[in-house]
Amino acid sequence: MNIVVCIKQVPETYDIGWDKKTGSLLRQGSSAILNPVDKHVIEAAIQLREGHGGFITAISMGPDQAEEALREALGMGVDRAILLSDRVFAGADTLATSYALSSAIKKVDRFDIIICGKESSDGVTGHVGPQVAELLNLPQLTNAMEITIRKNEVLIKQKTEDGYRLLKASFPVLITAEKNINQPRIPSMESIMDAYRDKTVDVWKGEDLNNNTGQFGLKGSPTQSKNIYIRKLEKGTVEILKGEPGVTAKSLIGILKERDLL
Repeated sequence: MNIVVCIKQVPETYDIGWDKKTGSLLRQGSSAILNPVDKHVIEAAIQLREGHGGFITAISMGPDQAEEALREALGMGVDRAILLSDRVFAGADTLATSYALSSAIKKVDRFDIIICGKESSDGVTGHVGPQVAELLNLPQLTNAMEITIRKNEVLIKQKTEDGYRLLKASFPVLITAEKNINQPRIPSMESIMDAYRDKTVDVWKGEDLNNNTGQFGLKGSPTQSKNIYIRKLEKGTVEILKGEPGVTAKSLIGILKERDLL
């Protein structure tokens, strides 16, 4: 079984730059980490490989420093790492990102399952996984809490607003995973050292994927942000209600109604 995992390096803090001209984040040089849910994606892939054999390829798009996220993935146990890093990818929205990732996946020899995180901590859109599935014309199983392989089918337990449901699809398929799908293992020091000392990260440019570079990066992004800011909360007053619980509850309800909060 050949598995592709799409992972992302995200800012560790909100202290990052903003390019007013392009309407995109300035990620270069900012402190960054592997997107938290992507650790669970990697663990899910490793568990599938342990149960059914196969090969795991991790793909990420970003500046040169995004190699660190792929090194971490190698340390956790993936077999191959590919970084999409080129100025033509800069400023990409979710659609241009999905186009680049799907182009890279097409170049991978063979795949049975693609696993992505439900969303990234910096964008929180949940768009990329489904868009990659659409661009590759694949069935998609989203919000997976469990993944099971039975013969030529994939079954997932999908999280819903009021519970869960069971879904299945045939290979090849794209799955987006929830954070509570598993508990990622802690890699050994030897595995981490091997990831930095003995393993390589392949770097692909836009020209390595296809000649239609107009669909990459800012040029291929139909959506752009005009501004970004951190909302400043005004300091308010605190009113403490004292007395018997029943009387206090009635007083609270009355105050909330007066202020049109109920």
